[in-house]
Amino acid sequence: MHILALLRNRFATALQGWVDDYEQYLSLITSARDPQHGDYQANIAMPLKNVLGKPPREIAQQIVDRLEVSDICAEPEVAGPGFINLKLKDEFLTQQLTKVITDERLGVQAAEPARTYVIDYSSPNVAKPMHVGHIRSTVIGDALTRILRFVGHKVISDNHLGDWGTQFGMIIYGYKNFVDPAAFSASPVEELSRIYRIIQSVIGYQSAIAKQAAAEAAIQTAEDAVVSAESMPADDKKRKKQIKAAGRGLRNAQENLQGIEEKIAAVRSDPKLLEIAEQHADLQTRCQLETVKLHEGDEQNLGLWKQFLDISIEEINAVYQRLGIEFDFTLGESFYHPMLAAVVKKLRQVGLAVENDGAMCVFLEEFDAPMIIQKRDGAFLYSTTDLATIDYRLQEFSPDALLYVVDHRQSEHFEKLFAVGRKMGLEDIELKHVSFGTVLGKDGKPFKTRSGAVIGLEHLLDEAVERAYQVVLKSQTSRTDAPGMDESEMRQVADVVGHGAIKYADLSHNRTSDYEFDLNKMVQTEGNTSAYIQYMVARIKSIIRKGEVDTSFRNAAELSISIGHPAERALILHLLQFEDTLEHCLEDYMPNILTGYLYSVAKAFASFFDQCPVLKADSQEQRSSRLAICFGTARVLEQGLNLLGIDAVERM
Repeated sequence: MHILALLRNRFATALQGWVDDYEQYLSLITSARDPQHGDYQANIAMPLKNVLGKPPREIAQQIVDRLEVSDICAEPEVAGPGFINLKLKDEFLTQQLTKVITDERLGVQAAEPARTYVIDYSSPNVAKPMHVGHIRSTVIGDALTRILRFVGHKVISDNHLGDWGTQFGMIIYGYKNFVDPAAFSASPVEELSRIYRIIQSVIGYQSAIAKQAAAEAAIQTAEDAVVSAESMPADDKKRKKQIKAAGRGLRNAQENLQGIEEKIAAVRSDPKLLEIAEQHADLQTRCQLETVKLHEGDEQNLGLWKQFLDISIEEINAVYQRLGIEFDFTLGESFYHPMLAAVVKKLRQVGLAVENDGAMCVFLEEFDAPMIIQKRDGAFLYSTTDLATIDYRLQEFSPDALLYVVDHRQSEHFEKLFAVGRKMGLEDIELKHVSFGTVLGKDGKPFKTRSGAVIGLEHLLDEAVERAYQVVLKSQTSRTDAPGMDESEMRQVADVVGHGAIKYADLSHNRTSDYEFDLNKMVQTEGNTSAYIQYMVARIKSIIRKGEVDTSFRNAAELSISIGHPAERALILHLLQFEDTLEHCLEDYMPNILTGYLYSVAKAFASFFDQCPVLKADSQEQRSSRLAICFGTARVLEQGLNLLGIDAVERM
């Protein structure tokens, strides 16, 4: 039930013909923050003061006089400086809850008109294990896909794998020179990841050696600048500014040298890495040559690439299967590689791409640096691939919107990509970077192991399931009110709760914010966690089983819902805000709005259950009504969890 849309339509009718551009004020009709002020509140009168030249309270009263809501609301009330408070009628609430209970879609109307979305998310680099950093893109993208589909849009989900380019030249060179055959046979992706880390470390070391002298000289130059600034006359107005700038320059130079020295020390402290660095001079160039051979179709390199790709995708898919993640398409960078030359040619023909110092660039007025689409050596870049991807998606899917669920560090890349896209005629298509923050450890830094390695996602999922099992086991051993679960059922519940905990913890935070990863908190059955909501669903299902309720509830005539307690009313009002929540969630693609809603519903049910006996209600009519409310609550919570990619359980 879209209550907000209904109320806004009524206000639109009241304002039409009286207030110009009245649509801009309709967003000021919102849910009331304080229940004492009603269920909804309109703050329209205050901004109309200057428009209509009247006191806000007078305007508010005129709006109320023109407003037709007697079929759904009690008499609207003008309060304070000009607020309009609205309280829905109990009869209206019970009628709408009956529709929710008897409707397959919980009263949510299909979007009109429906749009076509292409959502690009997850997108791991192959030949490396998925790690904790991949969880955000994967679960945010999956949740948005599910929500958009549920409200009636067409969604094409695409996993744009990093399966081509420079990284494979590095891995191929490393495989040819550093592979441990036994380790590769036992765990190929882990061994390829080890090789990749070796290559990165050595290339970083060799690059640092080459930069060290210049970095040391930069320190001396920066120190001289500080001395020069401090020696300026005390009455010189520029002195403080110059000292501050010189100090900043010195700190930057020191940090740069420190980073270089750390890379050098890391290799020199490891005899094996140092030996590789000395025996494989200019390793970056060697790896680039392997990349060139791959791109030119070298039979051996293509064979290795295909072998690594198949192995990696199998392991990646195993993680997706655990998480219940599916994609319509998995089109990696290699799929678009044959299209890249045509992209450059097209951009040149329309005058967007020009040659600059041997490279092909697109210059954009709003950016200091151009978008490079082809390097002087002929190599293409991520930007080129992304432009080819847009071209392909436009031709194949005719989308209304392209969403990219990628971390915030890529913001400038997407700003440039979208700017080029608009210059190529994409003004009518929504281009959105759905950015997100970083997963942090308790130290406030990106979440890693004690050794500094990024934590593997499968290991994390295993640990979440085990923590959830311990919580389930503890709850079972302390229960005396019902038969306990056997080992198999406890393991199944732990699997659902553990995986749900990882997803919900991520989705419950504003996606643009960083958040601290804490498994112990995630699996608790208290607070804003999926385990708490799953527990409430299991609790409701237990009540329904004990009440011997026919859970089909498809005949509205069989339902007779009544409101006799404030906690009943509060819960029903929450349930009827499901559709409003989904619309709000999609306004800026924020899944945390849905998690917050589900948590509020679960808390409202807990309050209802504490204050309103269900199975021991005062009458059969009241018992039936409250069982129906329980059933409606379970349906909303289950559907909401499903839209987040999280399952519910029968018992906990």
